[in-house]
Amino acid sequence: MNVNTREPVYLQVVRHFKEQIAIGSFVAGQEIPSRRELAATLNINPNTAQKAYKEMEEQGLIHTERNFPSQITTNETVLQAVRQELILEAVDSFVDAIRPINVPVDELLRVVKEKYSEEIREEEGK
Repeated sequence: MNVNTREPVYLQVVRHFKEQIAIGSFVAGQEIPSRRELAATLNINPNTAQKAYKEMEEQGLIHTERNFPSQITTNETVLQAVRQELILEAVDSFVDAIRPINVPVDELLRVVKEKYSEEIREEEGK
């Protein structure tokens, strides 16, 4: 995770966890590092890690039972919502960036499909 100064660090940690869930690096029920371990790994203040975990618990991304490590939720609805949220954020950014060019939707979709397919072929070729 690369920390930037545009948004609070605890929100960047939450986003990092969401991205890891979306790509499958974190799976339902998986234990996650303690708050102190995370703070040390990311070189952030332990209070920031605590705030991030609190936010993730409020969003239902993780759950913590007394005297047990925190875990990624097993709630499939929450896990699917995380993926959908990240997709919509990316699409919103893309649409905002491309709108001034006035590209017809059919052309835009064709170009996106071609590029996406090209990227997949390149990844498979590695």
